[in-house]
Amino acid sequence: MSEAIIRDPLEIERRSFRTIDAEVGPHPFDERQWPVVRRVIHTTADFDFAGTTCFAPGVIDSVVTALRRGAKILSDTNMVLAGVNKTRLAKLGGSIACHVADPEVAERAREQGVTRSILALRKGVVEGAEIFLIGNAPTALFELLRLADAGEVAPALVVGVPVGFVGAEESKEALFASRLPYIVCRGRKGGSAIAAAILNQLLILAAGD
Repeated sequence: MSEAIIRDPLEIERRSFRTIDAEVGPHPFDERQWPVVRRVIHTTADFDFAGTTCFAPGVIDSVVTALRRGAKILSDTNMVLAGVNKTRLAKLGGSIACHVADPEVAERAREQGVTRSILALRKGVVEGAEIFLIGNAPTALFELLRLADAGEVAPALVVGVPVGFVGAEESKEALFASRLPYIVCRGRKGGSAIAAAILNQLLILAAGD
């Protein structure tokens, strides 16, 4: 029984990572990309992400630099916001916000007949967000791509992992085809936990932990 029940959280993580490394085997990721992918697999227990997670060239360097200078981060849902390690983020001088539940965002969305995610994304851009975590809302990702094409925002990172059946895969393919600094999990799978997990691993890299 003592072998079956492991109570040390660090040992649980270490064993989990060893299992993931062994089951994935050889992979195309470099020494800074792989910990991000492994963290996603650890969060989901889904090895498909070893084949669907993609990185824009140089994106790890770009986002680590931004995090170390205290970047502003925008998440598309409060579920993503809740999963981010805010203690580690604060030590780097960064901040994170989510505006999807802001009353004025909800009111304007009703008036304009668009999703709250679109207007929350626009508000984050106006406030100077550099890193965007999109785990649920394809409309937010499409809007970010539109604003970037218009020269209204130049992200240091776009985590594009919206989950679902309507627009999710298409929005991620559009991000993958763009010149933005992205981390994307192609296909239908994604979600809040994955977006948060990716940022948390990047925070570990930025902090040198």
